[in-house]
Amino acid sequence: MGSMSFERHCGEIVAQTGLLVSHVEGAELSTPVPACPGWNLGQLLRHLGEAHRWVETIVRTRATGPVSEERINNVSDATDQDPAELAGWLTEGAGQLADALRTAGPEAAVWTVAPGGTPVFWARRMTHETVVHRADAAFAVGADFTVDDEVAIDALDEWMSFGHLPPVFETRPDLPALLAGGRTLGFRATDTAPEAGAEWLVGLGRDTLVSRRGGGPATVTAQGPLADLLLFVYGRRFAPGAAGGGIEVIGDEALLDAWLDATSFWLKE
Repeated sequence: MGSMSFERHCGEIVAQTGLLVSHVEGAELSTPVPACPGWNLGQLLRHLGEAHRWVETIVRTRATGPVSEERINNVSDATDQDPAELAGWLTEGAGQLADALRTAGPEAAVWTVAPGGTPVFWARRMTHETVVHRADAAFAVGADFTVDDEVAIDALDEWMSFGHLPPVFETRPDLPALLAGGRTLGFRATDTAPEAGAEWLVGLGRDTLVSRRGGGPATVTAQGPLADLLLFVYGRRFAPGAAGGGIEVIGDEALLDAWLDATSFWLKE
């Protein structure tokens, strides 16, 4: 369920979209987005807007099975749009999604790409989809990226829960090899109060993965500011000294790299 409420997630979809639009105001849509190789700002905005509309359709129609997501990555013509119109379209879609989620309510039955089966899953997923793509846009234009601690912690909780899902194992035959030896990965935010509990441990057991909040001995630990940690585990890797590059790795870095690569199923767009 996560640490944030369903209503908070609905509100954050709209709020995070508004922040993204403010980052790119006045920017050229042809500006490259380094975190999404081959894409520019226009394509990023179109992708996110189509993702919002895809989920809105799922929730509004109470879909019981997969809905075509063809338009989400069909963004080749996005640079030709008027920037103000594209920003308005993105804002409109976020509002429509939030409205559809609230109308359905948290207990409606809908198809989801992972266990959940209710709008609660989609409200959370699209909150963090929007947060991470907001970071992509901010770094592309040189804007500052900050995120509320509660939102970032909830996003990390979500990411940790994805690593042990069956579809990850089904699509990554290299993942079981990581489970030998009882190794452990730690992730720790260095700029939060202890009561925030911004630490995670992922245990690589013989047959499964186990993740939990909390600290402890680890084969390898990635630590740094909370916002940087969020982007790091969501596949945004930065050069040392760059914005978002404040992650220190202690221990078996090769294991960390292998784990991040093997569990990147849920990050593929």
